Amino acid sequence: MADPALSRLQTLPSWLLGRAAAVGHRLVGEHLAEAGLRMTHHAVLCGIAEHGPLAQAELARIVRLDPKDMVGVLNDLQGRELITRERDPKDARKNTLALSPAGRELVRRGERLALAANAELLAPLGPEERRLLGELLERLVAGRL
Repeated sequence: MADPALSRLQTLPSWLLGRAAAVGHRLVGEHLAEAGLRMTHHAVLCGIAEHGPLAQAELARIVRLDPKDMVGVLNDLQGRELITRERDPKDARKNTLALSPAGRELVRRGERLALAANAELLAPLGPEERRLLGELLERLVAGRL
């Protein structure tokens, strides 16, 4: 007789959420790649769009990216002329980050692509189920991140 442990594992909410997250990440990653973006690039651009101009360390906290990894992402984005980095006039030890016009346009395109990926992910659900799933997921992660 086969061990039912794997079957039990695959019915746990934590396992199912992990699998759904993996599918979602794959879909978003594939869609963002159409714009030449990786998910971390998109997250950083969205953070700057919503909170910028702001300091590099503050952005790392907002998007929950290790400051050491943030440097490489910012170098990539600056190399593509999507962001600007200038010395903070109040503190010369800090850089202030802002979006360039090309960066603002890419954020808009990335948002459309991410929405399309999420629509694909949630296609098996009806509108009310999508709304309810969103509410339930928000409750699960509230205060835990």
